Amino acid sequence: MPNYRVETALDDYTGRLNAHYDAADASGGQTLLTRLQEAFRAAGCDPCRLSLDDVAGIDQLHLGGRSASRALAAQGELRGDERVLDVGCGTGGTSRLLAAEYGCDVVGIDITPAFIEAARWLSAATGLTERTRFACADAAKVPLPAGSVEVVWCQHALMNMPHVPRVLAEWQRLLTPGGRVLLHELVAGDNPGPLALPVPWARTQATSHLRSREQLERAMALAGFEPLGVEDVTDAALAWRQEHSRRESGPDEAMREAASLPGPGLIFGSEFARMGCNLRDNLMADKVRVLAGSWQRGQR
Repeated sequence: MPNYRVETALDDYTGRLNAHYDAADASGGQTLLTRLQEAFRAAGCDPCRLSLDDVAGIDQLHLGGRSASRALAAQGELRGDERVLDVGCGTGGTSRLLAAEYGCDVVGIDITPAFIEAARWLSAATGLTERTRFACADAAKVPLPAGSVEVVWCQHALMNMPHVPRVLAEWQRLLTPGGRVLLHELVAGDNPGPLALPVPWARTQATSHLRSREQLERAMALAGFEPLGVEDVTDAALAWRQEHSRRESGPDEAMREAASLPGPGLIFGSEFARMGCNLRDNLMADKVRVLAGSWQRGQR
């Protein structure tokens, strides 16, 4: 018999996540898709024909942008013939990068419907529909058969998930024998002080579920994943965030944004510059760190 209390709690939590990541009410009630398409038209672009460079500002919603994704692909020795599940894909930027630059076939999942709608449009606009597919789904209940992917890819998503063991068990089910997890993730630092909020993944503590490096590595081990290599990449992430915070806080930012390609402010709303500065400050204060690593599915 279903546990309705648990299901109701999960529904409430999903609603809070969607409210955080889809700030439509802050833009006159327009959908994210409509806002983005209108912004591309205003920048002089045809929203039906875009390049990966055109859309980089709205589809790389993680520290380090495309450079961090390429570094993780190199660390995990990604090959061009692999089937990849992109967990927490957002607007699908990494899915498209892996398809375009590495020749992978990618399925992206995200719990936020507005992100999936935008991801499908952006893949069509960039000519990558055949190699990227997207589904709105809970990471613990992925609509794919067992053993259907060779790589699970996840960037900055576990910190929004309250029940990581369920998610990792699902990764075990989905991966082929010897399949790999490639993870680029925010973890708690050694400073136990409260986070400066808001940050890109949370406006309140209710949707932030940072774990320490030790907790994350233990969870991976208990789920049957064997580490191939794990690195602390906080210094590189902080340098990237410091540079972007400097740009976003500049006195002429509003004028530049009006005449440039769309950026993450269209997704996160007017608080985005503050979110970026808070993330920088949290990294500097060692309240947050960044890990990049690969794990192999063990025999269970």
